[in-house]
Amino acid sequence: MFDLEPIFEFSRQNCVAICSFLVPANLLATLLTLVFLAMQRPLLQIKTVVTIGTILALSLFLHIATWFIIGVITPVTFILAGLGTTCLVINLVAVVARKNINYLRSKLSG
Repeated sequence: MFDLEPIFEFSRQNCVAICSFLVPANLLATLLTLVFLAMQRPLLQIKTVVTIGTILALSLFLHIATWFIIGVITPVTFILAGLGTTCLVINLVAVVARKNINYLRSKLSG
C-alpha cells in the first residue's frame, strides 16, 4: 500500500516555505482571474487561469489537511482554509459568470 506519511511530514516540516509560496500564488491567480473577467478575455484564457488557481487552492487544502490529521487546529489553519475557499469560489464563479455574460450579450445583440 502507498504510504503518505513521508509526504505529510515533508509538508509539515516545510510549512513556512509552502505557505509563503501558496498564499501569494493563490491571491495572484484569483486576481488574474478577476482581471481577465473584467477585460473580457476569451473563455479559454479564463479557464486556464481558473485551472491554475483551482490547483493552487486544492494544494493549500491538502497542506492544511496534513495539520488537521495530526490534530493541530489553530486560527492559522482556519484562516488559510478560508483563504483557499474564497479563492476557489471566486475562480469557479468566474467561469459561470463569463458563460452567463456571453449568453446575455448574444441575446441582446441578436
